[in-house]
Amino acid sequence: MKFMAIIPARYASTRFPGKPLAVLGGKTVIQRVYEQVSSLLDEVYVATDDEHIFQAVVAFGGRAIMTRSDHKSGTDRIEEAAEKIGAEADVIINVQGDEPFIQPSQIRTLMQLFDVPETQIGTLGKPFESIDAIENPNSPKIVTDNRGFALYFSRSPIPYVRGKERNEWLASYPFLKHLGIYAYRREVLREVTQLPQGRLEKAESLEQLRWLENGYRIRVGLTDVETVGIDTPEDLKRAEQFLKSI
Repeated sequence: MKFMAIIPARYASTRFPGKPLAVLGGKTVIQRVYEQVSSLLDEVYVATDDEHIFQAVVAFGGRAIMTRSDHKSGTDRIEEAAEKIGAEADVIINVQGDEPFIQPSQIRTLMQLFDVPETQIGTLGKPFESIDAIENPNSPKIVTDNRGFALYFSRSPIPYVRGKERNEWLASYPFLKHLGIYAYRREVLREVTQLPQGRLEKAESLEQLRWLENGYRIRVGLTDVETVGIDTPEDLKRAEQFLKSI
């Protein structure tokens, strides 16, 4: 099975404009993401709508492709990129351009999900470590069936643990945090980008619910690795500290 990674990276960001070009430990964020992914995969591209990002990737020896600026999601951007590239991969991995500490082990886990033929889309989950983190609506939760296929994603704590005090919930159920890295079979990527928004996605503001609503099978791999995503300048400062500690 052939895998390809495409890293969507746009310049515009409400909380941190230009963050792919922010410098982290002497390298841009997008270069760190690219190098982490290319340590495992031979075919890696950055899909961007910005000439500065494009030139920065080319300058460090990476591969980049220009895409439209009006995409509503990274999934739409990587589909356009895949079409332009003429991608022949069986599975395309979508690695967020603000995850400079994504680990090869996580990408490998994602790839192994496709050993199961029913897997149409793959993603990752990590066990929560505190009840406060579980209750954070910015950390989506996953519930899965016994084979690891997603039943639902939510910003709310799911499931509800009946008959237990709040401080007992974590010991009563293995709550799972969703990490926003995806992989799609090539034809599935093409299909899901044609789907209209559904009621669940609009309610929770979670794109993956559109796919579940339309019957796609999303399989969840488990990881114990915590990554440090960068959404704000404050996150960049935390990432600098994290980089010094590893």
